[in-house]
Amino acid sequence: MKYLSITVSLLLLSACSMPLLALAQQGPPPGLPPFLHGIELNDTQQDKVFAATYAQAPELREQEKIAFKAHEQLRALAASSAYDDAKASALANTAAQAMAKISLLHARLEQQLLAVLTPEQRQQAQQRDDARQSPRHLQRAE
Repeated sequence: MKYLSITVSLLLLSACSMPLLALAQQGPPPGLPPFLHGIELNDTQQDKVFAATYAQAPELREQEKIAFKAHEQLRALAASSAYDDAKASALANTAAQAMAKISLLHARLEQQLLAVLTPEQRQQAQQRDDARQSPRHLQRAE
């Protein structure tokens, strides 16, 4: 009886997880930048995108931690009775430098990923980016 209960539990668990597995397979590959969503990549391209994205992950994570910690310390300093403008300025500069490095990492990655694409795929990515950008430009112009 105990084995039957375990078997039934395992069958129910696997039956419940099948729709989740199907949904996971439909979405874009993990770590895929938004400008590549909807662009069909071959296996070699997917491997190169994966390698480039995950190669920068440790440095990106480190800069995100630095920026977060500096912002957190700056908020705490601003709320404390021992506010020091020089220390606040140093924390703000630390956060800004980390954010600048993050922006640079994103720009480098985008350039690396665009180099993986065919000319037709680059055109698709540009068209998607133009379509995403145009509503914002219209709102600013008004």
